Amino acid sequence: MPVFNEIATIGEIVERVRRAPVDAELELVIVDDASTDGTQEVLQTLARRHRDVRIFLQELNQGKGAAVRRGIGQATGEIVIIQDADLEYDPRDYPALLKPILEGSADVVFGNRFHGGEHRVLYFRHYLANRLLTTVCNLVTDLNLSDMEVGYKVFRMSTLKQLRLRANRFDIEPELVIKSAKLGARIYEVPISYHGRTYAEGKKIGWRDGVVALWRILVFGVFR
Repeated sequence: MPVFNEIATIGEIVERVRRAPVDAELELVIVDDASTDGTQEVLQTLARRHRDVRIFLQELNQGKGAAVRRGIGQATGEIVIIQDADLEYDPRDYPALLKPILEGSADVVFGNRFHGGEHRVLYFRHYLANRLLTTVCNLVTDLNLSDMEVGYKVFRMSTLKQLRLRANRFDIEPELVIKSAKLGARIYEVPISYHGRTYAEGKKIGWRDGVVALWRILVFGVFR
């Protein structure tokens, strides 16, 4: 779980993850990306209270990708779910996300916010940007993915360790997709619910991140 300045939601999302309807032992690895709003203090309290919560603090703000990479390096489980620290994604979707891997059909599973699950209706321009980025990503990977930018991405640890990730910021999303495709991993999608938030509610990704993601799709797709 990568975290940056989520004091309003961090306590609730940690409890939701710990209550997720999964018949397996859960380990919650949280990497705080140098929060300045008191999130770190809340995390330290949660880690003292729950043995299954492990926290790691970045000294400098480096971005979501850097936090994800550090979290992967600290995780000990056989399956990894990337979970955002806001409340946009619901851990009650874990069983659906895990099913293709547990049944032996998939190495990687991506959520799909646009088919089958309930979702909050928000910004049309974000939808268009996601369509563009997903389409370009599909062109360089020859996948028919529906939602490249989705936050819920699930991996066999054995697959994840082969990807050699480098992205530091939100470009971690296309990097995960493109390198999984290049590896020849078996990729599935499943519908999930999505409770998006507005910028006033704390949403952080912006148009500049979209431009960077487009460039990085081309870089990862062609050169790496």
